[in-house]
Amino acid sequence: MNVRMCLMVALVPMLLAGSTVCAQEAGPPAPPASTQAPPAPTQAAVPMKAKAKEKKGEYTGPNTVVELAPAPMLDEEGRQRLDPDGKPMFNPPVRQQRDKKGHPVFDENGKPVMQTAKELGYDEHGKKIHEEKEKKVKATPVSISRGVMTVDGMAGKAALNYDIADLKYIYFYAPGIGITVVSNAPFPGAKEQPGAFSDTTLTVTADGHTLQLASDKRLLGKKPESAFVLVDRDFRLPSKFPVMGYGPIRKPPYAWPGAKENAKVAGLVEPPPLPPSLVPVQLAKPCPAGQMRPAAKPALPGDTAAVQPCVPIAKATPVVAAPVKPSAETAKN
Repeated sequence: MNVRMCLMVALVPMLLAGSTVCAQEAGPPAPPASTQAPPAPTQAAVPMKAKAKEKKGEYTGPNTVVELAPAPMLDEEGRQRLDPDGKPMFNPPVRQQRDKKGHPVFDENGKPVMQTAKELGYDEHGKKIHEEKEKKVKATPVSISRGVMTVDGMAGKAALNYDIADLKYIYFYAPGIGITVVSNAPFPGAKEQPGAFSDTTLTVTADGHTLQLASDKRLLGKKPESAFVLVDRDFRLPSKFPVMGYGPIRKPPYAWPGAKENAKVAGLVEPPPLPPSLVPVQLAKPCPAGQMRPAAKPALPGDTAAVQPCVPIAKATPVVAAPVKPSAETAKN
């Protein structure tokens, strides 16, 4: 027993020493979470003076850009311009200018500085805005000299003289057929008729009827060209005779030359007044009983004869015939 006790007493210090070594290798225990130091910041702190400078130069004005309502687009006569479908056309909206930093620009009085044709300012990213150059579309001029419009071979309109700066649409109206819209370029709803434009004539077919325009001058090119035709049977004009016109619209009311927004019929032109010599003169009222109008001097050609007033008719004095004395021969008999 004494030997065993001695051995156990000898082993106890060794075991205690081993546990001490393990504890040293494992390291000291972690402190509580409440005592851990905060993580180091990823970015360096900005000095207070630098922040103050940034806030001092920061833009604090309005960021909303003023925009005016689109203005109507007017033609040369001051009327509302319409697109080919008959819808009103408007100019692009005018906006307030921006500076190089993209901020709205104001004048000395605090009013917005609007864009102009030559000065558009900058966009929201500070890039200079340049005016876009519009591509010029090649015009198609057409000259109609002493033109004659025929319907199925019968002349319906003569002495047509038009100088069309840019051909868009030609209109042929005939009672019972409606209006026929003709163009040298395709458009919605139109059907192609090859060879319709041929030298000095334009010949198209509308619902089985032949419409032709003949001119003293060549209409388009030397070679025959196709025409694109649309027939509108629902369109009516208060006219018993054919009518021709042209314009930039392919839908009613069809902008005829000289067309107005009032009740006047588009495409019809009032004839000039008759010369005075052909103006019918209304007969004067008859004079009352016992009166008459004396004869007036004949009027010169082109003048209007003056109306003579009524005057009383002079009473005729009765004439008593002298008795006829019988001759000597008559007395002998």
